[in-house]
Amino acid sequence: MTSAAKRFVLDQLARADITVAPAPQAELTIHDERLFARLLRDGTLGLGESYMDGWWDADALDQVLFKLAAARVQDAFPRDLPLMLSLIRARLFNLQRLRVREVGERHYDIGNDLFEAMLDRRMVYSCGYWPAADKLEKAQEAKLDLTCRKIGLEPGMRILDIGSGWGSFLHFAAERYGISGLGVTVSKAQAAFANARAGHLPVETRLMDYMDVSDQFDRVVSIGMFEHVGYKNYRRFFAKVRSLLKADGLFLLHSIGGNVSTTHGDPWTEKYIFPNGMLPSIAQIGMASEGLFVMEDWHNFGADYDRTLMAWRNNFDSAWPILSARYDDRFRRMWRYYLSVFAALFRARQINLWQIVLSPDGMPGGYRRVS
Repeated sequence: MTSAAKRFVLDQLARADITVAPAPQAELTIHDERLFARLLRDGTLGLGESYMDGWWDADALDQVLFKLAAARVQDAFPRDLPLMLSLIRARLFNLQRLRVREVGERHYDIGNDLFEAMLDRRMVYSCGYWPAADKLEKAQEAKLDLTCRKIGLEPGMRILDIGSGWGSFLHFAAERYGISGLGVTVSKAQAAFANARAGHLPVETRLMDYMDVSDQFDRVVSIGMFEHVGYKNYRRFFAKVRSLLKADGLFLLHSIGGNVSTTHGDPWTEKYIFPNGMLPSIAQIGMASEGLFVMEDWHNFGADYDRTLMAWRNNFDSAWPILSARYDDRFRRMWRYYLSVFAALFRARQINLWQIVLSPDGMPGGYRRVS
């Protein structure tokens, strides 16, 4: 088995044009030959865990993972047990509703020190907008402003931000556009940070499930939260947003999305980064919003996420001497793998970043796109 597994894996690496040590200028070094059987047995979970365990290394980790993604190496591997378990679990249970706060506790509450070191000063944990930006700070402010302009913010409007994170969007919109707003998050650390930073701005962040929100709002945004909703709840999500939005309002959905419809997440990402997360497709969003909204605009700037993730990884690497006092080396490898593999998938255009503008009944005279 070991020799057959080794031949198979090395053939796939060669097909992806990845050179393996001791070849000259090798891109990948294998430290433990148990890797080959582990990859066949555990698929993407095994790839990520074996990197965390130090079984293999790559100087340009993101580029090796990009080559694997671009060559669609995963498609050549047999169905593995972790993938099947992920599929079965998603079919049998609605974990996104059964464990609403799990992703907050296991990911967003890891530690504000980590995110402050990695993100920009506004703590924006979503894709930056890079067309006219030369650094992360400017790219994130450009994205926040783009979002405000897409939904036509005006002074006095009341905004709901579903999955509001550390408060970056509402704080920016209140400062620049004179709005008031409510943000909701399932992360205790995010809610406390956002409220402490708000100062005298007319915005509030609550620790609560979006399904428990009431009242009506002039505009609703959801930036980087829909990936946690789950395919069984997409329709319910859009119906809830529709009930919260005034008749002449607009809803902006900012979400990572996949090129094909799925009903489960990636086993490694589910286990270590975003429990119960999954990416929607165009078809799933369309079906879930049909009859509830008119689609006014659909903007894909997923290629910008590659650059954003690499900026985050550079910040993380630079801050590691300080972060290492609290986080161990296995965490360092896990976090670098997370940022690198997502950068690789965006670079290979296998996943996207969408901003979708929706109105309840269509804007009179039509919607005018801004950029």
